Amino acid sequence: MRIDISRMADEQAKITLQETGGLAIITIHRPHKRNALTANMWNQLAEIGQKVLKHPKNKVLLLRGYGEQFTAGSDIAEFNEISLEEAEHAFVLMEKAISTIENLPLPTIGVINGPAMGAGLELALACDIRIGSEKARLGIPVGKLGITINNKFAKRIVDLVGPSVTKELVYLGRILKAEEAYALGMLNYLVSESELDRYAFRMGKLVASMSPASLLAVKQSVNECTNSTPALWNGSTPFVDKQDFSEGVAAFVEKRAPRFTRRTNS
Repeated sequence: MRIDISRMADEQAKITLQETGGLAIITIHRPHKRNALTANMWNQLAEIGQKVLKHPKNKVLLLRGYGEQFTAGSDIAEFNEISLEEAEHAFVLMEKAISTIENLPLPTIGVINGPAMGAGLELALACDIRIGSEKARLGIPVGKLGITINNKFAKRIVDLVGPSVTKELVYLGRILKAEEAYALGMLNYLVSESELDRYAFRMGKLVASMSPASLLAVKQSVNECTNSTPALWNGSTPFVDKQDFSEGVAAFVEKRAPRFTRRTNS
C-alpha cells in the first residue's frame, strides 16, 4: 500500500492518499474543525486528485472524511480573517478542487459518514456514486452566509433532486437526514456505520473489476448528456455578496443570527 500525506500549517489538518489494489483512497482529516477545508486545503485536494492519475494501477477513487464527518465544506472562520477578494479567490480554489474530482476520467465514490455541508455537499455530489451511513447529513445552508450559488453549483443538485427541492434547501437552510437524502437520490446506498468502510471497499473492488473502456465511456457519455448547458460558471459570477457575506461570516463567528438588510434593484 502506498500512502501519501499532505500536511497543512494546522498540524491537525492533513489530506491523505492511500493506493492499494487498484483503489485510490483520499481522506480529509481535520476533525477539530469538522473536516472543513481552508483555501490551502482545497488547493491541495485538487493537486492530490490529479496525482491519482499518475499511477496507472489506480482504477477507482474513494473520497471520504475522517471520523464522523465528511466535510463541513469551506472553513467559514477563515473568511473572517481575510479580505473579500481573498475570500472570492478561496471559492475559486474550492470550485477547482470540486471540478477536479468531478472530471477525473475514472469512477469516483463518495463515502459519507456524517455531515456534508455547503461546499462539502458539492464535493460529495461531484462523485459518481455516494454511499452514506445513518449519520450522513446533507445540506447547503448558504442563505445564512451571503454566499451566492452560481449555475454550476446549482446544477449538481438540480440534476439529482430537481429545481424545487434545490431552492428549498437554500431557502430554508434545510438539512437532509440520511434516509431523506437516500429517498431523494442524493445517496445511492445507505448502510450502517459499522459496515460503511467495508461496503465502500467492496464496491470499489467490484467497479475496478469492470472494463476500463466501458467505465470511461459511460462516464463521458453521461457527462455529455447532463452537461449540455452552454454557459455554466466560467469565473465571471462572484461567489460572495459583498454586503451579505461580510455580515453572514461575522454572525457565524460571533454565534448569532445574521442581520441582513433588504435591498432593492434600482
